[in-house]
Amino acid sequence: MLVTMKEIVDQASKGNYAVAAPNVSSELDARAFVEVAEEMNAPLILDVGYASVTDLFFTGQMLRQLAMQSSIPIAINLDHGGAAAEIIQAIHAGFTSVMIDRSYLSFEENVAQVKELADIAHAAGLSVEAELGHVGQAAQYDVDRDAALTSAEDALKFIELTGVDCLAVAIGTAHGAYPEGFKPYLDFDRLVEIKKATNQFPLVLHGSSGTSNEQIEKACKLGINKVNIANDLCKAASIAVQSADLQGQNAYGVYDVLKEGAKAKLREMIQVYGSKDKAWLPVCKGIAKKETTMIE
Repeated sequence: MLVTMKEIVDQASKGNYAVAAPNVSSELDARAFVEVAEEMNAPLILDVGYASVTDLFFTGQMLRQLAMQSSIPIAINLDHGGAAAEIIQAIHAGFTSVMIDRSYLSFEENVAQVKELADIAHAAGLSVEAELGHVGQAAQYDVDRDAALTSAEDALKFIELTGVDCLAVAIGTAHGAYPEGFKPYLDFDRLVEIKKATNQFPLVLHGSSGTSNEQIEKACKLGINKVNIANDLCKAASIAVQSADLQGQNAYGVYDVLKEGAKAKLREMIQVYGSKDKAWLPVCKGIAKKETTMIE
């Protein structure tokens, strides 16, 4: 079932859980993650990085087909959308959501550029994610961790001024793999303040890979409603291949091994996020009952 990201994160915020948003770059990983979500009866957001695919239109159309054939709600989101041209291409490619990332700019410039592109995306029927504060790189965590954490006051202003549908906040995670010996630590008090100040607005966590399951689970219970995950899934697939016997005729099974490795990790994280059995059925037109029906 193809839906917008707003439909998914609004339900998640009301239900106090988070939805998995794995990065995908091919039919192989997309099918793997959809299979896990269907198995666990969980909604899913497929994140696509502009630079991670060679043909955004082809990718968008392929993901739309997978979503429309699926029994669970699936949104297709452009992750960390850059130039305006990328946003427009995602709209034409059939994405149902876009992230407009201007977190590296001043607050005023972030607001102005996000607002302009959000109006375009909304007019085309897409939902919009943005980032306030800045989630840095894990490789330089000692510098990036506290450089641009999100404040509750700024978060409320940003939401009101831009009209976005969900907001990625910086509370102590970072993108990529952490250096040896480094363990990220999250500012849960800050998360609670942001959630309360923004009237339970849907919040997003970027850079979740490498963070303990205990911290991620706590963050989801305190207000995170979408969790981006990439490095941990790639790492799980890589470890599965390294551990498998893929000599001789067994070499033909390399893609199955990759797929099962990534699926096992996503299956684990959906439990952590709390979105297992949170998929819902579409309400048929002509029926008076308007609220969605959860599949139990």
